[in-house]
Amino acid sequence: MNASHERMSILRPGRTAAVLILTALLCAALVAPALAVRLKDIATFSGVRTNELVGYGLVVGLSGTGDGTSSTFTTRSMVNMLDKMGVQVDASKIKPKNVAAVMVTTKMSAAAKPGSNLDVAVSSLGDAKSLLGGVLLLTPLKGVDGQIYALAQGPLTIGGFSASGEAATAQKNIATVGRIPNGAVVERAVPFKFNSQESMTLSLNEGDFSTVMQVVNRINSSLGGGYAKAQDASTIELSVPDRFRGNMVPLMASLENLDVSPDARARVVVDEKTGTVVVGNDVRLSRVAVAHGNLQIVISESQQVSQPGPFSQGQTVATPQTDIAVHEQNNRLMLVEGATLQELVDGLNAIGATPRDLISIIRTLKSAGALHADLEVI
Repeated sequence: MNASHERMSILRPGRTAAVLILTALLCAALVAPALAVRLKDIATFSGVRTNELVGYGLVVGLSGTGDGTSSTFTTRSMVNMLDKMGVQVDASKIKPKNVAAVMVTTKMSAAAKPGSNLDVAVSSLGDAKSLLGGVLLLTPLKGVDGQIYALAQGPLTIGGFSASGEAATAQKNIATVGRIPNGAVVERAVPFKFNSQESMTLSLNEGDFSTVMQVVNRINSSLGGGYAKAQDASTIELSVPDRFRGNMVPLMASLENLDVSPDARARVVVDEKTGTVVVGNDVRLSRVAVAHGNLQIVISESQQVSQPGPFSQGQTVATPQTDIAVHEQNNRLMLVEGATLQELVDGLNAIGATPRDLISIIRTLKSAGALHADLEVI
């Protein structure tokens, strides 16, 4: 009895460890990869992309904020429209201040069918001050093949306003761009049968060999065969399995929710216009010493005026005077090293540089070969 009890006491630790290891493996298998995103957020699928439509139209009913007489195309458009309606007008007597010429744009999905509605964006083409209160007249929307796929019409919604007087102007947001929710009706579907595909193409938004192979492996593992093959750093050709031929929706539902951890080259993006600096997570900096100082030169001009005494018959003399002030910071060298993003940020902050200074420092670090990342200036 005692021997059996001792044997059980000896076996329990090993059994407990096995249970813990099995539990850890199950948890690791269930937990998604770190920083994983869905495949549909980083790639597009052939046959499900949107199609751009564009059209030219007129917005009427504006309260004197439409195009001026300098927008001659607005006047000609009004004359042509009224002529088609049987109304003869003299183009020289038309004042289009209540009318604005606009471009109408929208995106139509490949699955859109005749009768479905689309949101449209309406943008002023001439010198109209505001489209507030306007109504878009019937406008055909064409695709890149010149065919009409939808018709748009309706009142605009504007996210801002503009008001002006003789000496002041007040404006909130952009008043020359508006939207019409469900403002277009599809009249012609895209001639494409989604379920008849035997193969399809996946295009990654950012080309990367590591990411594309990760996607290929995830798809093949999910489908249970070598159906996906990478063509280049961003393109994957997928043969549709026989069990999904003629029924692509379940296949797409399973593919677009696959978890993928996208990889990319280390990159630093600099926007000189706004002084914005974005540093990627994989950016690394070799050990380097940095000193950065600003040189400020201020030049001020003034006039020293000498007035003659009363009844002296003298003249007032103005003598120009120039004052120059030079201020140069004498910053000391500081060691900067970034094995991680946090260390890199801490090192750059220790210099006390402003965003504008960081742009200059990052460029110099890149020239010195200490910055291990692509530097992109936009």
